[in-house]
Amino acid sequence: MFVRAYLRASTKDQDAERAKTDLQAFAKEKGLAIAATYTENESGASLQRPELFRLLADCQPGDILLTEQVDRLSRLNTADWDRLKREIDDRKVRVVALDLPTSHTMMTATSDEFTCRMFAAINSMMLDMLAAIARKDYEDRRRRQSQGIEKAKRDGLYRGRPENAKRNAAIMNMLKDGQTWSGIIDAAGCSRSTLSRLSKRLPER
Repeated sequence: MFVRAYLRASTKDQDAERAKTDLQAFAKEKGLAIAATYTENESGASLQRPELFRLLADCQPGDILLTEQVDRLSRLNTADWDRLKREIDDRKVRVVALDLPTSHTMMTATSDEFTCRMFAAINSMMLDMLAAIARKDYEDRRRRQSQGIEKAKRDGLYRGRPENAKRNAAIMNMLKDGQTWSGIIDAAGCSRSTLSRLSKRLPER
């Protein structure tokens, strides 16, 4: 049994490794050590998370996915959460979250099949509930943000997100050098729509 820590933050401006010390202390308290740490800056509302799926691919049956909170694992809609849960279940990975006390029992091996099945069922139900709460929180924040933007637009106060001039200049230089879009996206962490917009600023050859 290996413990694999998953750390996530939504943007590159946030520190995804903020909770690493807490996870290490928790594992030590349970008499276990973290075998590997997987860190990424991606939205929890998206399944496009390479490090999460690398973690799952590395897992053997019985391994533990340890995370700080359930919302670090999922802010997914119902369909995507079901897909992720199937992946976790198919690989027989045990999810343990610091904010989900019922999951802490998954850190301890037991030969009692009935107890194992009972705790697994309870943990699955609690995971579903917290994942649903995390999704609602995400949607509520998005709705409030949208309402705030609309009000600011009506009041003539909205100017949009300031452009990252330094990053965009670097991207345009890469475009001028003939680098592939896929390579630029990987290097700069930008979206394809941003790349498309910046490419239109280049003088025609």
